[in-house]
Amino acid sequence: MLVSVAILQGFQTQIREKVSGFGGHIQITGFDSNNSYEPTPIDKRDAKIDQIRQLPGIVNVQEFGLKAGIIKTDDQIEGVVLKGLPDTYNWQFLRERIVGGTLTANKDTIAGNDVLISEKLANSLGFKPGDELRMYFIIDNVARGRKFRISGIYNTGLAEFDEMYVFGDIRHIRKLNGWDENLVSGIEINISDFAELNQMADKVYDIIGYKLNTLTIKQIYPQIFDWIEIQDLNVVIILILMALVSGITMISTLLILILEHTRDIGLLKALGSTNGSIRKIFIYTSVNITFYGLLWGNAVALILIFLQKTYNFIPLPADSYFVSSVPVSITLSVILLINLATIVVCTFMMLIPSLVVRYITPVKAIRFE
Repeated sequence: MLVSVAILQGFQTQIREKVSGFGGHIQITGFDSNNSYEPTPIDKRDAKIDQIRQLPGIVNVQEFGLKAGIIKTDDQIEGVVLKGLPDTYNWQFLRERIVGGTLTANKDTIAGNDVLISEKLANSLGFKPGDELRMYFIIDNVARGRKFRISGIYNTGLAEFDEMYVFGDIRHIRKLNGWDENLVSGIEINISDFAELNQMADKVYDIIGYKLNTLTIKQIYPQIFDWIEIQDLNVVIILILMALVSGITMISTLLILILEHTRDIGLLKALGSTNGSIRKIFIYTSVNITFYGLLWGNAVALILIFLQKTYNFIPLPADSYFVSSVPVSITLSVILLINLATIVVCTFMMLIPSLVVRYITPVKAIRFE
């Protein structure tokens, strides 16, 4: 049970962090924006960014720009989306996933030419850090080219995103689109507690101007989060089956104990013991067995969880599961809840076979062999 829940929570946490790393937890966009890769620009002054930053639970607020383009080599072309970011962007998510080269160094007052591409794109198109990359953009039905330098290569494990996004300087997108410095494709907001996602989105919506809208990461990528939530049902079914197996095992154990001590039960009844007092003896014995089972079960489960979290010795195909190894994450409250629920279920189910004691008579029990 502990391992099942740890894998579920670890998997959900990893996927949430990766998807949110590409788009933040909450996005501020225009009402007329759609799911295209070039949303209608908004004026960041309408978003009242300073007020949003003062909300408790807000980690950072960052602007971004999007521009669909094509990467062309001598023998291949690939459609991508250039995601332009400002100098103040928090690169922590991508910094932890760099597999070659370094982060972009776009710190000048003019648009920097450094970009990050994914390992999937690099392998497909034959790029490596330091190579020049030429990208073409369609503007007013005319193809306009821009030359960039690949400063680094990243790999998040989310193939759908990795093969799409190239990270660069937002000033290039402003130049291509003819925007002034206040126009952006949207604004990303990261929060500290994902459980408060909807509440925080409502608070942000109350602050921003009437021209703008808020979208949570769940609304932007519903198919991914619906898939994650389905895993909850799978784990619930697994936990119920495990609880039933545990309960049935305890019932069998208690029946065997009663059968082995039938003569002792008859003797105790002959000496004046009540059914209730004899039942308590067997229930206490079963609870003791359950306690040692929980002790060993917790020890083995927590050791496995620790080893997997530290060494990642159980791999997964990243193309199918978005992660390269089985992720695990569990909290003390979950551990206590699972143990308490197991004790309650097993104790309740042990009451059923203990009723057999009522039907054992002293005369037949003493003769029992």
